[in-house]
Amino acid sequence: MRIAVVDIGTNSTRLLVADVDPAAGTVRELERRSTVTRLGAGLEASGRLSEEAMARVFATLDAYREAIDAAGDVDRRCAVLTSAARDAANGPEFTARVREEYGLDARTIAGGEEARLSFLGATSARSALPGEQLVVLDIGGGSTEFIIGQGRTVAFNVSTQAGVVRHSERHIHHDPPLPAELDALAGDVRATFEDAVPADLRAQVTAMVAVAGTATSMAAIDQELEPYDPEKVDGYRLTLDACERISRRLAGMTDAERRRVPGLDPQRAPTIVAGSLFLIEALRAFGLDAADVSEHDILHGVALDVAGAARA
Repeated sequence: MRIAVVDIGTNSTRLLVADVDPAAGTVRELERRSTVTRLGAGLEASGRLSEEAMARVFATLDAYREAIDAAGDVDRRCAVLTSAARDAANGPEFTARVREEYGLDARTIAGGEEARLSFLGATSARSALPGEQLVVLDIGGGSTEFIIGQGRTVAFNVSTQAGVVRHSERHIHHDPPLPAELDALAGDVRATFEDAVPADLRAQVTAMVAVAGTATSMAAIDQELEPYDPEKVDGYRLTLDACERISRRLAGMTDAERRRVPGLDPQRAPTIVAGSLFLIEALRAFGLDAADVSEHDILHGVALDVAGAARA
């Protein structure tokens, strides 16, 4: 079954076209793209999606529509919209335009559904270890999800109102950021994460899989990948020590300097400092010294779900 999935998030708009075998639970990628569109820019202050931000997404969807058409017979074309569309006063109108103008089965999903689909995608290509209690960490532009489970079964999930776009706008006002701004951001994130996941559940977790742009960018930076190589990123073990080292380095740079860092998409330069702190605070909250980075995320989860694969 050939499926096209578009994920319209707060910071990026992404595309996956894949052949899915629901019985085997496999996803064979044919086309994958990611564009930083910053749909949530300014949302923290205004409560609405700006015309400029929506226009960036629509321009990206124009290109994605051509890619989907070029893929041949696509059985399903769908789109999921997450935190920015959930939170914006004009989110429903934006979702309707995506649905009507691009021929996508577009829907804004709740945080719990976002978490379930992320877990389904992240575990689809992972062999569970006996007794492993896994947390999937999905750092987004407007929200961050924690999903705890064993095998393919979700035991706990929560979507927090912590995101790299949202918190960059809230706390970082200098370039490079001031130490006090970084401390305030980290403290805000730490309190949010610790409040969101009970301490007894955090203590039971034995491993973390980190998905989405912050984690994959940090893995690429740690390896100085030029160009980006998803095969070297998928499954990469990113240590807490490496995250702290990279975070200090990035925080000492201007935005222009970060745009030249090997392994970092220049468009992610404005939010990667916040993202590095999110990853650090998540690892500390669970008492872990490393996370396994995965290229398999909500895009794969949606594709499997739409194809009728067994639910997590």
